[in-house]
Amino acid sequence: MPSSEIHQTDRLHGLDALRAAALLLGVVLHASMSYFPVTIWIVPDTDNSPAAAVLFFAIHLFRMTSFFLIAGLFAHMMLGRRGTFGFVKDRLVRIAGPLATFWTPVLAAIIAGVIWMAAIRNGGTIPTDGPPPPPLTVGTFPLTHLWFLYVLLILYAAMLILRAPFALMDRDGGWGRFVDRLTGALIGPWTPVVLAAPLAVAFWLAPNWTPFFGIPTPDTGLVPNPVALTAFGSAFGLGFLLDRRRDLLGRIERLWPVFTVLALGVGTAALFMSGGPVPSLAPVTDLNLKAPLAAVMALAVFASTFAALSLALRFASGYSAVRRYLSDASYWVYIVHLPLVMVGQILVINETWPWFVKLLVVIGGTMTVSLLSYELLVRHTFVGQWLNGRRVPWRRPPQPALAPAE
Repeated sequence: MPSSEIHQTDRLHGLDALRAAALLLGVVLHASMSYFPVTIWIVPDTDNSPAAAVLFFAIHLFRMTSFFLIAGLFAHMMLGRRGTFGFVKDRLVRIAGPLATFWTPVLAAIIAGVIWMAAIRNGGTIPTDGPPPPPLTVGTFPLTHLWFLYVLLILYAAMLILRAPFALMDRDGGWGRFVDRLTGALIGPWTPVVLAAPLAVAFWLAPNWTPFFGIPTPDTGLVPNPVALTAFGSAFGLGFLLDRRRDLLGRIERLWPVFTVLALGVGTAALFMSGGPVPSLAPVTDLNLKAPLAAVMALAVFASTFAALSLALRFASGYSAVRRYLSDASYWVYIVHLPLVMVGQILVINETWPWFVKLLVVIGGTMTVSLLSYELLVRHTFVGQWLNGRRVPWRRPPQPALAPAE
């Protein structure tokens, strides 16, 4: 069914699928970092390839902007259904709660992986002469890969604060109709260009910006960097507005060839302008080079985001039991995956397999353990109710037999 025919109350399976893909691709992205041709990760493998860097670059371009766009759309949907109090309560339980609960064990597991890798490099014993850890401050706080939950909470708070005065002014609906018309004018082949403009400025103003990594991940510090806030805030805000105009999803869907061609072209240009498959990790210092780099990278981010969105709407809008299961599992998988990825990378580091075999083994092992733990410990327990808002019974109750017609 084309998304233009989707009613306001219907489940958006294509967006569910894209949200799940954005989280599950985090497993691939972090697994690929061991096999870069330059060292960027705490578990560097001697079996590596430029192809791993290209894979990382392609995923990193669109993954989290797509996630935050969908998060904005679902936030508006939930706000309409539950009201402000219900929305705040749900987000505190299902976003703030997991962040507070899982941050400590996840960080401990990551530190254990770092120590294990250090012992391997030190001939099997833990080195005792390493530098002390940095003091825990607002600027050094290690959010790890759970930073996305923290940024979500910031965006939810900003949304509620910014929405309040407009809701008060919009007694007769006139302001809402104006915003809806503005949203309609924004959606078209030009959308990635419009959204890229503020992000390009943020890239250009960012000190020590490394173009290959695009949006700097706000995984350290309690004040997210301005580039990340610009990119993810823009995506979240547009998603929020799109839920008011569900009909525009059909327009986005029909533009999938345009967005896909644009993403491939501009994304390839951004890759080679930022150093190519063997990336340079040095920040760009030449201001004459930085401006075009910032413009091309920003356009590549949002062109690839809209390519992913339009392709999901076009090819994944129907119901699929497998996609629905993975969508339910993706939250848990993402929370627990990084320590598992590190364990897998360390276990295969001394094997003589080709890099891509190691990558597949790490991904496969991580997904297997994550999904098994989800099925056995999460999906059918109170943890599933907590994370996903619903608990799936181990066995569905039998359907009552229909009485024979008289």
